[in-house]
Amino acid sequence: MNIQRFVCNDFQENCYVVSDETHEGVVIDCGAFYPEERAAIVDYIRKEGISLKHLLATHGHVDHNFGNNTMNDEFGLLAEVHSADLFLMQNLEQQCLDFCGHGIGAEEPPAGHLLSDGDVVEFGSHKLEVISTPGHSPGSVMFYCREEAVAFSGDTLFRMSIGRTDFEGGSYQDIITSLGRLAYLMEGQTVILPGHGPKTTLRDEIQMNPYMR
Repeated sequence: MNIQRFVCNDFQENCYVVSDETHEGVVIDCGAFYPEERAAIVDYIRKEGISLKHLLATHGHVDHNFGNNTMNDEFGLLAEVHSADLFLMQNLEQQCLDFCGHGIGAEEPPAGHLLSDGDVVEFGSHKLEVISTPGHSPGSVMFYCREEAVAFSGDTLFRMSIGRTDFEGGSYQDIITSLGRLAYLMEGQTVILPGHGPKTTLRDEIQMNPYMR
């Protein structure tokens, strides 16, 4: 897989454009807020000749979804999110007002297909398994590519840390339970690509992250 990361908005959120040798691809967590961020992602997709099949959201918080309107305008995509976070996706404008003190600046399209634990998202010659990881939000998920040993963890798991659980619908106990499942669902060498900050590996997190001991 080809994975291009774009660091977006004032929250330094990681948006990933993922593609393969077929030139099909997906966008994960399009948090692009500023015009130059939106343009950089669109320009990369067009320059690389990527045919986008999915716009995926690891969860429904606004910093991961600022750019959904651009993905809809440019490529006709609607964000796919776990059903338990639909209420957040329907409230992006208010989230932006609450956290940023201003609106998004463009009308947000509705959510698209609602994801469930165990779903498989396909593009090109690759598959992403949907792993439900509630805690940061009720509908947080990871997207796991088993054949490449890569997982996009959103705000569930960071390098030596985890996501906050004090937002609406968050649960510390749920996120600890979700983290405890990962060692049984993924290989230890799996590269973790989080929603904020640098990449890590599942093995390193199991060994050194205090929340996973």
